Amino acid sequence: MSTTYPLPKFHFRVEWGGTRIGFSEVSGLNKEVEVLEYREGSSPEYFKHKMPGMHKLSNITLKRGVFHNDNEFYDWYNTVAMNTVEKRDITISLLNENHEPAIVWKVKDCFIVSLKCTDLKADENANAIDTVEIANHGFTMEHV
Repeated sequence: MSTTYPLPKFHFRVEWGGTRIGFSEVSGLNKEVEVLEYREGSSPEYFKHKMPGMHKLSNITLKRGVFHNDNEFYDWYNTVAMNTVEKRDITISLLNENHEPAIVWKVKDCFIVSLKCTDLKADENANAIDTVEIANHGFTMEHV
């Protein structure tokens, strides 16, 4: 495999709970460290010292086509609605030209916080797409 070019972002796979589901888009794999500022009152310097604080995670957004008799999103969402909150670990893999994982994100303890069903338009020639937003408790990133 050549390291001359960066990996294309259109070839990826998402797995959750042992099921592999095809998605058209994944976004929100973001981590941030909040900054704490502190200044001692007798400090001769006229600025605040900055130090790392708590970590902040973004929700992850997944988009996929709507298929006949496929209730995977709705069934998982209903576990939250019924107050049983089924958390799942999700694995997102960016694939190389041999369809093998090149970079793997392992996201832990995910649950659905938002489910947006497709919009319907009589004058548009497009696929029906559902969008789900999931909260998580962190992820690791591994270059394979």
